[in-house]
Amino acid sequence: METPMSVRKVSDYVWEIPTAAKEGMRVPARIYASEELLKEMDAGVFEQVTNVACLPGIRGHALCMPDGHWGYGFPIGGVAAFSTADGMISPGGIGFDINCGMRLIRTNLTRAEVQPRLHELVEALFRAVPTGVGCRGFVHLSGPEFREMVAEGAAWCVRRGLGRPEDLEATEDGGRIPGADPEAVSHKAVGRGIHQLGTLGSGNHYLEVQVIEPYNILDPELAAAFGLDIPEQVVVMFHCGSRGFGHQVATDYLRVFEGAMRQYGIAARDRELACAPWNSPEGRRYFSAMACAANAAFANRQVICHRVREVFVEIFGRDERALGLEMIYDVCHNIAKLECYRVDGEEQELVVHRKGATRAFAPGRHEIPLRYRALGQPVIIGGSMETGSYLLVGTPGAMDETFGSTAHGSGRTMSRAAAKKKVHGKELQRELEARGIYVRTASYAGLAEEVGFAYKDIARVVHAVEGAGISRPVVRFVPIGNIKG
Repeated sequence: METPMSVRKVSDYVWEIPTAAKEGMRVPARIYASEELLKEMDAGVFEQVTNVACLPGIRGHALCMPDGHWGYGFPIGGVAAFSTADGMISPGGIGFDINCGMRLIRTNLTRAEVQPRLHELVEALFRAVPTGVGCRGFVHLSGPEFREMVAEGAAWCVRRGLGRPEDLEATEDGGRIPGADPEAVSHKAVGRGIHQLGTLGSGNHYLEVQVIEPYNILDPELAAAFGLDIPEQVVVMFHCGSRGFGHQVATDYLRVFEGAMRQYGIAARDRELACAPWNSPEGRRYFSAMACAANAAFANRQVICHRVREVFVEIFGRDERALGLEMIYDVCHNIAKLECYRVDGEEQELVVHRKGATRAFAPGRHEIPLRYRALGQPVIIGGSMETGSYLLVGTPGAMDETFGSTAHGSGRTMSRAAAKKKVHGKELQRELEARGIYVRTASYAGLAEEVGFAYKDIARVVHAVEGAGISRPVVRFVPIGNIKG
């Protein structure tokens, strides 16, 4: 398709929309993509990223990653940084599933060891990790316990034996966003989240058993540093977030911010970009509630990680240390963070919004765990259940150009409703098994929504971020087993 507004080529993988393209733009918009991916983006991406560029206090550029597509307020794949002095915070720049993210776990097992027991393994994982709309977890919490959990994040789980202390070191921000205040969260949000700890949910959330084929080790030295150097090595990757709790937090504060915009005289080109000044009581209170939802997501993935370890021990009859069940990393991709960058020659504290985008810090940045600081921050980019996923690392280019950000996944090419019209879930399940991918799902309709052709080619997305210099690929993983909501 033709791009709907003036786009200037900066490089083979960077495209800019100037401020003259739309009245009110305070900064240019930039899209990171190959020319082919750019032409395939829906018109909503261009409309939304330029709307973001109109928000008060924005710095640098409004950005969209190569997996970008139309979203709520911001495009999915959107990144924007706002000054803490005169900028905004917006739920539309973070998303409803706050801290939706990825976790990657290595094993010492090979395909040859896992394949004969793959069905048994996937069925056991399906029983151990509740999936689907409205599913409930096995960890039962009282109201006070839930509020403790959302304040403490993954550490709350580790203290209760649902993980190891070293898991926290391999989790972004140690598995806890500071500033969380349970008093900023509504009773309705607590009610939606209190039974969902340790659940996968539905939509594009998944838990996948994957293999590293030898030709998919793209940087052998870095792969070995991550412990991914066994021929045909098996790993586990999963994708989920804060579930109904985060959704309700976002819903609550979008209503609050509609009134705040009138109070502070803020205009936005789209009501989905409802926002409040960072320095306002409403803005700070939302950040405190968002941090609670982010911490709940970290805890959710921590419990799932614990359940995965239990299943592998049960199926393969060895303890988890012998099985090498160690976390590689856990990243979030629907979040706002306080981070410092040099903008226009000046060091500034910024509220960086990432909506369907992953932090990709370069080697040496203090936020990276010591074990990875010389390598760069691990970046986990999930593909569709048919095409595989990637581990990458952050680069200096990301620090210079994208506020330390890169893509988060494949990015949809069609709506869920359109996908369901093209394939039936049960038929898709049979086709995948014939191709060596055993899938267990709570909903055939949900499975059909996630068919591979509903997503961009993950290899093209990774090629674009590599070409732009904002992250560096290490390993590609190929799916052999999957559980879906």
